[in-house]
Amino acid sequence: MSDEQGMTHEELMSLPVSVPLETANRALTMGRTTGYALAKRGCYPVRVLRHGRQYKVSRYDLHRHLGVSAESEGTATSDAT
Repeated sequence: MSDEQGMTHEELMSLPVSVPLETANRALTMGRTTGYALAKRGCYPVRVLRHGRQYKVSRYDLHRHLGVSAESEGTATSDAT
């Protein structure tokens, strides 16, 4: 197995609130050079937060872009009566 593969659902759900760009690159199955180049140009697929010289991505934005949600949440409840 290669480290360039994406993340499992379990790995995505256990991410901290913000992750380094390299972790987001892995989740998006993107290489390091490509990820940093896109972030620098402002073309990264999700919002990138810059903290000094570091790039970070929020877990919320990453999950939203990937369409990931917790399995336990399932569908919205609709008890209308």
